[in-house]
Amino acid sequence: MAKLWGGRFEGATDKSAYEFNASLPFDHILYHEDIEGSIAHAGMLCRQGILTEEEKDRITEGLRQICTDIESGAIEITDEYEDIHSLVESILTERIGDAGKKLHTGRSRNDQVALDMKLYARSRIDRLSEAVKELQEALLSKMEENVDTYMPGFTHLQKAQPVTLAHHLGAYYEMFLRDRSRLANTRKVMNTCPLGAGALAGTTYPLDRQYTSDLLQFDRPTMNSMDSVSDRDYLIELMSDLSLIMMHLSRFAEEIILWNSDEYRFVEIDDGFSTGSSIMPQKKNPDIAELIRGKTGRVYGDLMALLTTMKALPLAYDKDMQEDKEAAFDAIDTTLSCLMLFTGMLKTMRFRKEVMEKSAERGFTNATDVADYLVRRGLPFRDAHTVTGHLVLKAIGEGKSLSELSLSDYRKESPLFEEDIYEAISLKECVERRQTLGAPGREAMEKVISQYKKMNQ
Repeated sequence: MAKLWGGRFEGATDKSAYEFNASLPFDHILYHEDIEGSIAHAGMLCRQGILTEEEKDRITEGLRQICTDIESGAIEITDEYEDIHSLVESILTERIGDAGKKLHTGRSRNDQVALDMKLYARSRIDRLSEAVKELQEALLSKMEENVDTYMPGFTHLQKAQPVTLAHHLGAYYEMFLRDRSRLANTRKVMNTCPLGAGALAGTTYPLDRQYTSDLLQFDRPTMNSMDSVSDRDYLIELMSDLSLIMMHLSRFAEEIILWNSDEYRFVEIDDGFSTGSSIMPQKKNPDIAELIRGKTGRVYGDLMALLTTMKALPLAYDKDMQEDKEAAFDAIDTTLSCLMLFTGMLKTMRFRKEVMEKSAERGFTNATDVADYLVRRGLPFRDAHTVTGHLVLKAIGEGKSLSELSLSDYRKESPLFEEDIYEAISLKECVERRQTLGAPGREAMEKVISQYKKMNQ
């Protein structure tokens, strides 16, 4: 097949060099975006009098049929073509004749691929945002079910204070809320149309770039042709967003892995999201959670690969930029699959509420509330902290919880203790006293959940 750029060359391209240079094995994914952009370009060329109505209609009909044939498998993707652009243009010309050769007027593969990648990234951002929203909805459902499910809160992986499962899950809801905001911002910043920038210096043809931009639902055309063809910031920003999403999924997965262990027994992962051992018949492994945790490094690697590729490229387009696609495609596909699997795993997961509550009762998670009890009776907090520390030491020495110490034990440390200390340090009281915005008390949590529901509509 004749190359789109072959007129300048006398000798044949070395086969291995051709294969090394070709991008069709991965950029064929962009066929729909390439055709969508070409239809808009043809419409603009016709409007500007560069194509006739008949030529535009033949090109448009031909492109739509090519799209249908690719999707049905009637067109086979082979190494006969260098990239998706040459495949579409060559097949179009074969089918409709010379009109197909006019499609590339006023356009370069440089601005064409920049357009394709923006269209692809934009559509994937929309799907990713929807997947994050679906995960948030699953979280909201679990939160509503567990506003009274007590569990230990941790710092340093040490039991710290009692919280509720709804409150703990709400922390992840906040993370994913920020993730959706970042995706929306990336979409907004990137939504400019590069088509018409040419190879790097625009074109002598009277293109209406605003019209093309409008047809493709961009906010406006790009304003500098050199930047238009060499900009990959939006992909780096998107992959940074994806890295943060994966980091949040990985943190959540790590906790589920811990909670699923026999030492915690906080959760039971559904059989549909677990696997067994080939040698140990008793095993039920949290493989999906572990793989999500592991794939986080993969998405980080994709981001670093593109950052490293772009860090020293002179203006304008360089072939190095072809390396954006495999990294971006992999990061997008990996993150999307992880979001969908995590959501399914969360929806089917069973929380062992009684185990969580018993765990919260152990480990002195109510120690801060002992100190707060004394503060409410006039003792300075630093002194109350010391008194409580002595009580914790005594309880440790006797193998007891703070609730199991006698009132005389308490009064030996401070005469301010009364019988109501036991109610004050119950799990329910410890949680319900915390009603500031963002705290785990039922009333505070219900207000937050109500706000989340409105935001997620």
